Amino acid sequence: MIINKFTSKKIKMFVRDHWVAVTSTLAVLILTILSIIGFMGLESFYRKMQLAQLPIQIMMWILASAISAIIYVSLMFGRFGQIDTKKVKGSKVNVLFSDVLGVDEAKEEAIEVVNLLKDHSAVQKVGGKIIKGLLMIGPPGCGKTYLAKAIATEAGLPFLSLSASEFTEIFVGVGARRVRKLFKQARRLAYAHGGAIVFIDEIDAIGRTRTFSFMSGQEGNTTLNQLLVEMDGLQDEKENVVVIGATNSPEDVLDPAILRPGRFDRKIYIEKPNLKGREDVLKFYLNKVNYDKSIDIGKVARQAVYKSPADLENIVKEASIICLRNKRDVITHKDLSEAMERIDLGIKHRKHMTPEEKRRIAYHEAGHLIVLYLLHPTDDVFKASIIARGGTLGVVHHQQHEEMFTSNKDHLLADIQTSLAGHLAEKLKCGTTSDGVGSDFPKAMHLAHLMVWCLGMDGKHVGDFTVIPEGQLSEQLKNELNIETQRILQECLAKTETLLRDESILLDRFANELLKKEELEFDEIDAIFKEYHKVKFGASPTPPLEKSL
Repeated sequence: MIINKFTSKKIKMFVRDHWVAVTSTLAVLILTILSIIGFMGLESFYRKMQLAQLPIQIMMWILASAISAIIYVSLMFGRFGQIDTKKVKGSKVNVLFSDVLGVDEAKEEAIEVVNLLKDHSAVQKVGGKIIKGLLMIGPPGCGKTYLAKAIATEAGLPFLSLSASEFTEIFVGVGARRVRKLFKQARRLAYAHGGAIVFIDEIDAIGRTRTFSFMSGQEGNTTLNQLLVEMDGLQDEKENVVVIGATNSPEDVLDPAILRPGRFDRKIYIEKPNLKGREDVLKFYLNKVNYDKSIDIGKVARQAVYKSPADLENIVKEASIICLRNKRDVITHKDLSEAMERIDLGIKHRKHMTPEEKRRIAYHEAGHLIVLYLLHPTDDVFKASIIARGGTLGVVHHQQHEEMFTSNKDHLLADIQTSLAGHLAEKLKCGTTSDGVGSDFPKAMHLAHLMVWCLGMDGKHVGDFTVIPEGQLSEQLKNELNIETQRILQECLAKTETLLRDESILLDRFANELLKKEELEFDEIDAIFKEYHKVKFGASPTPPLEKSL
């Protein structure tokens, strides 16, 4: 029978790693045989005496050995230098690439890495080298760990997973020792199975730029130095160990030495999913629960812009809890919407307020709602509420139509106008204003200041004046910049006030609807605007609705 190549290697590896135990076992066996031969040569009286004393001798020997071993291990080794890693077979990780959703570009890169791991000869034929390191960079909850598990499953290799913080200790040299133990274990597995994957999560904990100071940072430097040496693979054997690192931190916080080619050869940037990715993730998690099949998942995905896969999973979980709380067994769109609001805005708190105070809050939120719908080029109103959440007494929940990574001047001006709208609505309809602008005014002023001082959007000044030390800016220039900031605020204020005066009837309608229902969903808001023949900013005009006879 032909012995499998890897089985033979496993036997050799066992003998090599446990030669002390094998030799000791053989020595004990030989001494036992010799003792039995000598024992049988004794007279009957002496044999009985030896047999009577044997149990006590064995007990005393075991007790002395145990005490000595405990003292030796506790004093000399303890838990220092040990690292809790367990071999996990790739097949047992059981995460396939088909299970990784919302990060298609990153998944394509990972598939290529798996193909290289499986086909070593193809790379070596052209004189290339196997990838030694793979660095995943991206925000939390986007599937870095999940993608690493998929790589291990698809490649069929043993998978060692741990956090970089496990290397960190107060005692100098302990972290480096743990790194050596980890890679020794990985090389053993790679020798027996043809390869192994080491996944180090939050690698910035040990991979940050080294500090060269005699007073601090020595343990971190030592640990990182050992990791660099191990990743270089300066050993006699050339086992195929691939290190996958993951971090939420910016790439520039990592030491340049760990980023150079030959260590982390490939970088995969994992971002939050786009609209299609969010739809796929939502379908995946909704299929695990009972939900109303009439739910427009695309609409929910648009509402969940900038959400990570972990956020989307949490939304579905929260929606199921809301569904159970309402004694239903099917999740509806309202449950998903409420779950999103609860996560983003907090739990509802129905406060006891006077009719006048409640009316003022209703007009405040109605002002935000109208200006946002009619003037904002990128955001949609998903919900308006006068129920207290967190530190607010009311809210207009809005999101962008789709991910945007830059904001133009029109977008920023619309944000300012929307922020000022609540203040103006109170002034027009209640005859006075309140401290409900506690978060609105700071946002409006911050944006106007940003436009003038940093982005050159006032039409007169160009440059980022915040990078210049304040003492080097003349008082005249600072006054000019502040005047331009106020000009933008005043122009936005005038435009917003004009709109709200022109839409006075609509403002009353929305305030009354909020007083009556407390909350308005997108469909209800959109229907009221269409009733008054109003269209969303940037949308194509639609024919007036025919009134029923």
